[in-house]
Amino acid sequence: MFIDTHCHLYDEAFDADRDAAVRRAIDAGVTTMLLPDIDSSETARLEALCGQYPDVFRPMAGLHPTSVKEDFEGELQHVRERLDSGRRFVAVGEIGMDLYWDRTYEGEQREALKRQMVWAEEKGLPVCLHIRKAHNEVFGLLRDLGRRSYRGVMHCFGGSVQEAQRAVEMGFHLGIGGVVTFKNAGMAEVVKAVPLERLLLETDAPYLTPVPHRGQRNESAYIPLIAERIAELRGISRDEVAEVTTASARSLFALYGTFPKTVMQRQKPPYKGK
Repeated sequence: MFIDTHCHLYDEAFDADRDAAVRRAIDAGVTTMLLPDIDSSETARLEALCGQYPDVFRPMAGLHPTSVKEDFEGELQHVRERLDSGRRFVAVGEIGMDLYWDRTYEGEQREALKRQMVWAEEKGLPVCLHIRKAHNEVFGLLRDLGRRSYRGVMHCFGGSVQEAQRAVEMGFHLGIGGVVTFKNAGMAEVVKAVPLERLLLETDAPYLTPVPHRGQRNESAYIPLIAERIAELRGISRDEVAEVTTASARSLFALYGTFPKTVMQRQKPPYKGK
């Protein structure tokens, strides 16, 4: 049993076969899929998918850093209204900083991230962080916020072993996706260096498809391939990776009792770890 902690199955890339993609994921043992928010233009699609499969999908609320433009205040208001709506969200995300293309809106991204971090704490929710070419900036912002520790995941983690260890020390989990299956990706040492309990499985579908499907559209049914690679790197079984990462995801995102009835008969008792 697996959890895809980060996927975009509401994306237009799935319009032709979304139901089939959901069925393939469930047949592969991926019983729960978490949907990160992007901006107001995607909300209706995200919510519609959660409404169609309420036992499978769980929503987040947040403003993606690449959607932070001149109108970011209006977008933040949209996020705040969703968080205050009474709707249950598993996290505030995906939020963060992305300086890969340019730094035009670096200040706005920093302000949006800071504000959403505060909202997550107010709501008692973990955060889902998107960080691209901005690890130093995000670590600096987290330091300035002055929290003793944080609850959340650094999605699609792409930093060094040292940055991974720093993130774990601050309380974060690391989202590991298809990149770990790429040759020379540099993720092997990170996966081996971090406690298994701090790793979460994700696809970021339709992006970052794992080997041997690289170059094609990604989907949640490929989560077992990611788990298999992590198992190989750590010298353990895929079943152990599934059990530990599922327990960690359930604990971080408060997912107890949310699995589809079709898999409940095979479900183990709730995780009693730390």
